[in-house]
Amino acid sequence: MLGGHAMTAITAITAQNSRGVDAVQVLEADMVIAQIDAVARDFGLDAIKIGMLGSPEIAEALADWLSSSSFPRTRESRLGGEGDMKRDSRVRGNDEVPVIFDPVMIASSGAVLADEATITAFRRLMTCATLVTPNLPELEALGGEVAVLELAPALLIKGGHAGGEIVTDRLVTRGGEVARWSDPRIHSPHSHGTGCTLSSAIATLLGQGAPLEAAVERARGFVRLALRDAPGLVEANGPMGHQQVRNDALAPGWHLNQVTLGASDFAASVTFYRALGLRQIVDSPDNGYARFEADNGGTLSIHAGEHVGGAMVYLECADLDARVTALASAGFIIDQFPQEESWGWREARLSDPAGNVLCLYFGAENRRYPPWRIATE
Repeated sequence: MLGGHAMTAITAITAQNSRGVDAVQVLEADMVIAQIDAVARDFGLDAIKIGMLGSPEIAEALADWLSSSSFPRTRESRLGGEGDMKRDSRVRGNDEVPVIFDPVMIASSGAVLADEATITAFRRLMTCATLVTPNLPELEALGGEVAVLELAPALLIKGGHAGGEIVTDRLVTRGGEVARWSDPRIHSPHSHGTGCTLSSAIATLLGQGAPLEAAVERARGFVRLALRDAPGLVEANGPMGHQQVRNDALAPGWHLNQVTLGASDFAASVTFYRALGLRQIVDSPDNGYARFEADNGGTLSIHAGEHVGGAMVYLECADLDARVTALASAGFIIDQFPQEESWGWREARLSDPAGNVLCLYFGAENRRYPPWRIATE
């Protein structure tokens, strides 16, 4: 979903469902390393994510491999082309391939997935890691913040287990706290795999060359949106809706995903677009405003009494302020510099040579899940 291709080395076969883990069969360490070697020789690696290991033998063997291997470049880099210039500067050896270590100890269902010997072996893996991503119980089992940072250069402390209505995650390095994010807790019974998703997303983004803080921020946004879109396949502890995270500006660059059209008859326009097959997600007749979502996540709005016969185009970008500043420096006339709006977006405005209005904005979670969103079948 984020543009990477995962090559998974199986460490253990589990018989599990949303209610728990019924059985675990751990593979031999040599077989795990053979899987890694096979894909590394062929595809090459841009990033490595370590999750559930299953045994201290696998943890030790993996630490040996990480310490001794020279990671091959990706196939794209070896063959040249556009990717070559982007990747050559960072995929040359062990120190430049990011390693994300998610010290999985307990499953979402509560099953224990790492014994004391395996946790002890984690120390060697932390010395190989670019970033360690424990939740609060895992951090305690590893000896705390100071103990982890003696071994790893960076630590993402996930605050979901702290309770309360605000969840705070902290990115910390040996030099101190780099960033923290605090967001309202998403109350969903379907959170199976949140930690795995987060660490995999961070690894993917770092492998694409994103800076650490930016990779963490975008990965957090992806997880939160996937939580909001959980399909509810089981009663509790079900999977998230990864496949529903569409067209939200989690990445830098322009995303064309909304057009607002004028309407002279609000009710008639609502009826028209619903009959067309678009899904209505906002209904505000008092404001003369309605919004519809297409199957690919793009949206179209109508606004009675405004822009009749015309349109407003919305371009979304995560790096809004920097892009507007660059446009102004290049001589573009900015009608409205970025500002926070009451509906939860940060917006700027300018016009094209024909006078058509462009709204440049950043909506983050509020792009698809603003406070005023409705659910309409």
